[in-house]
Amino acid sequence: MSSKPGGFAALRHRNFRLYLMGQGLSQAGTWMQTVAMGWLVLKVTGSGGMLGLVSAAQFTPTLLFGAFAGTLADRHSRWHMLQITQVLATVIAIALGLMVVTDTISVWSLFVLAAAFGTVNAFDMSIRSSFVYELVGPDDITSAVGIGSTTNNIARIVGPGIAGVLIAAFGLAVPFLVNGVSFLAITVALLLMRQSEFVPKVPVKREKGQVREGIKVVWADSRLRTPMLMTVVIGMLAYENQISLPLFAKYTFDREATGYGILSSVMGVGSVVGGLLIARFGRATHKRLGFAAAFLGGSMLLAAVMPTFWTMSAALLLVGAGSVAFITMNSATLQLTSPVEVRGRVMALYITAIIGTTPIGGPIIGWIGQHIDPRATYITGGLACLLTAAFAWPSLRRSTEEVLSEEEEAAIYRSAIIDAETLVGDLDSEIPINLPTEK
Repeated sequence: MSSKPGGFAALRHRNFRLYLMGQGLSQAGTWMQTVAMGWLVLKVTGSGGMLGLVSAAQFTPTLLFGAFAGTLADRHSRWHMLQITQVLATVIAIALGLMVVTDTISVWSLFVLAAAFGTVNAFDMSIRSSFVYELVGPDDITSAVGIGSTTNNIARIVGPGIAGVLIAAFGLAVPFLVNGVSFLAITVALLLMRQSEFVPKVPVKREKGQVREGIKVVWADSRLRTPMLMTVVIGMLAYENQISLPLFAKYTFDREATGYGILSSVMGVGSVVGGLLIARFGRATHKRLGFAAAFLGGSMLLAAVMPTFWTMSAALLLVGAGSVAFITMNSATLQLTSPVEVRGRVMALYITAIIGTTPIGGPIIGWIGQHIDPRATYITGGLACLLTAAFAWPSLRRSTEEVLSEEEEAAIYRSAIIDAETLVGDLDSEIPINLPTEK
């Protein structure tokens, strides 16, 4: 039976349909917990700095264990390992919810549970990104990634709003408990899958020095080096919405958790709209990468000075669109420029540059929000984007992209848009949900 890449072809696979239903519920639960976690940290500590440190505690395990988790995913059954991670995530979420119910939560337990979530997710993330391939095979992987990204976007828009309503009506514990139950949805979906229909894993050959070679290639070519350095600076200071938005809601606009949920949902809408618009821009270039960074910076500065909650919500539509535009242009230009034989390693370094800066940028942005003003967090991020774009412009202006076939260019650009929408959601949710699969 032949299949066409893209579209809804992946839905013909029973195992993928089960995975999609379970994952959709789980993602909605994760977004509910994101809102509840940010609000809980502010309630327990009253500190933006502590909010940044808790965020760092969640992302750090991904840096420490991500490579090791990928090795395990290549050596062992991803199906079995996913069942283990879902059960562990269920236990942690329910434990957190029960501690909130019994009023036994404390600052130290917030850090312990945040690190526990991050550790479980470091393994879960590496496994899931490659498990989808086993469900649909090479012909339908593009379709599967696109459908998964759409599901994540829906969860990102709906989940925070539901969380705000639940917190207002029933208290902070409910989103954590609901998230715990949502992990059981994907566990049941995994158990219902037919193992006989899995695509066999292809052994991955690992050699020493591959990462170092990727770094050397990036540093030797300014067309790769400049975008990567831009990623480090902008990723560290501009992609910390999981810290900035709850501070805006609580301290700038005196809103409850429902306000934070609205701001987060609006960001999700902006990301989706941005993905649709960026698809019409044509070929990604280094110059357009500079424009995207400037647009993101300008939209953040605009949002920072908005006088009311609703005018800022409107401005966040632009911030969400700018976030997707910058990551899309960055991902696409790196893929268009890097040699095919090291493209996977270049993109792995790119993901590390974004995720790896969060444990550093989170505490910085949290401190700024606490000791200066929440608006200063966006001013910092906006200026970082504008200044980085200005310093990088001479290099970006001289850069040229490789000449590829129209088909390959279209495939790279399409995948970059999908990956950008997903990655923006990952960064804004504190807990990465579905990092881009290796191309």
